[in-house]
Amino acid sequence: MDLARSETRIFRGIAASPGIAIGTVRMTDRSRVAVSEVSIAPDEAAQECDRFQKALDHAREELQNLKQQIAASHGPEHLYVVDTHLLILEDTMLTRGTLDLIERELINAEAALKRNLLKFKEFFAAIDDEYLRERAVDVETVVERIMRAMVGKRQECIRSIDGGKLIVIAHDLSPTDILQIDKSRVIGVATDLGGKTSHTSILARALEIPAVVGLETITGADIDGLPVIIDGTDGTIVVNPDPETFRDYLKRKQHYDYLEQEFLKLKDLPSETLDGHRIGLMGNVEFAEEIPSLTGHGGEGVGLYRTEMLYMSRQGLPDEEEQFRAYAAIVESMAPLPVTIRTLDVGGDKLATDLHLEDEMNPALGLRAIRLSLRKPEIFMIQLRAILRASALGKVRIFFPMISGIEEVRAAKRLLEEAKGELRAADIPFDEKLEVGIMVEIPSVVVIADILACEVDFFSVGTNDLIQYTLAIDRTNEHLAHLYQPLHPAILRSLKMVVDAAHAAGIRACMCGEMAGEPLFLPVLLGLGFDELSMTSVSIPRVKKVLRRATKADAERLVARALTYATASEVEGFLKGEISARFSESFD
Repeated sequence: MDLARSETRIFRGIAASPGIAIGTVRMTDRSRVAVSEVSIAPDEAAQECDRFQKALDHAREELQNLKQQIAASHGPEHLYVVDTHLLILEDTMLTRGTLDLIERELINAEAALKRNLLKFKEFFAAIDDEYLRERAVDVETVVERIMRAMVGKRQECIRSIDGGKLIVIAHDLSPTDILQIDKSRVIGVATDLGGKTSHTSILARALEIPAVVGLETITGADIDGLPVIIDGTDGTIVVNPDPETFRDYLKRKQHYDYLEQEFLKLKDLPSETLDGHRIGLMGNVEFAEEIPSLTGHGGEGVGLYRTEMLYMSRQGLPDEEEQFRAYAAIVESMAPLPVTIRTLDVGGDKLATDLHLEDEMNPALGLRAIRLSLRKPEIFMIQLRAILRASALGKVRIFFPMISGIEEVRAAKRLLEEAKGELRAADIPFDEKLEVGIMVEIPSVVVIADILACEVDFFSVGTNDLIQYTLAIDRTNEHLAHLYQPLHPAILRSLKMVVDAAHAAGIRACMCGEMAGEPLFLPVLLGLGFDELSMTSVSIPRVKKVLRRATKADAERLVARALTYATASEVEGFLKGEISARFSESFD
């Protein structure tokens, strides 16, 4: 017996999709096509361009076939991922850019495509936001499909994998790979590459397939066919578990599965406290394929629909019709529940190159979000008209990101009224009573929240940025992570100011940052008076469980005490003691 294959091995990566699965390793080849750059003669350029065009056509045909298969197995709500890849195939930066490299540099088609991909990767690598940075993976997946078509390399189809209780391990898996998984055979996935916010990870969570990504070198290990445990909750892979480890994880799995079933029993119950106070529990989404998971976990609507992906991974900007179709897919899937659409929240440096904007020293604090939309009203108006058109299909709310003062709110509302006028003139229906809100993520908005509350229908607090800007902390900097403190007294007092100002003006106070989905913080947010919380789908039942065991009166007393402490550690110590004593079983 090979001793190396018989020993217990532990790999640690990124927890991408929660759940524990116990099965057998099935390695599948998803390695990249090896590319060598070869110089060509001028008269060979046309032949290389033709090879590239034929590979594009082949990739397009593959995706169209996949679209039909996915529609049959998962329904139309999961087709957006394939449509995204089809759009990337049509992008002129990808197609024309590769053809130009072949003709100008006189190199083979594979090398030209690889060079072009590097441009895309550099473009996305410069993005600060991890969520948007991960969108480069979609472009890389499409490029790999084209590469395989050029060299005639076939790969095993996930759908056709034989066996049962398999943990598929690969260098990388595409979103379409995840959509082809037969859950009666494949019960978990693990990859060398990937991050928690990649499209593949989002889909794994939406389809509730335990997943660990970012393992880096696991495909280099000789583990095919061995027993394995995957823990998508903490990012651990255990190969050849010893009897004690196996029994421990079996108990953990049974406990996890039991809690999941218990949480899901709450799905259709109202999200209210013991003394009858209700809080709306909503979901944060980016793709239509996330909607089944949201509704399946008891989501009462979409509290944050990010629109940035429509503008990424492309050369040109999306037109009104393309945006309308994307918004309509979400709104129709959720109707009659509300969908809250955030307008473009990204900088001009991350969009199409034809904007011709100057480089900025600090784009995170520069021309981005509402500032960019107001600087480029022709782009903003297209998005506003598309959102308004979608509002005729269900309950839609709109809100503007990175607001810093009242002038921006009034300017955005004026353009919204112009868009309404254009639709009226064209006899195109929309919701005349569409609610308008703003993101609260800049300290200046907290200070003038009472003034701004008179201008809008709701506030939505983005705690990720509010904490970052208030405490002057880059939350992606590992050396400063300990200073990123949601329970800092300055944050708690800011949240109280925002909620109090909203309620004094008779409008709703909502939250869509990560803080909203943490059950430990629920009593605090309840006591502060938030009306609506938006989070990832899987967090909703856990938050609801704590909510249904709390009372508004107790939560208010708890917050009053918490606001008396001087440091984040003191607040956290107090809250953990109080909350764990009252809700201990809710945090298992």
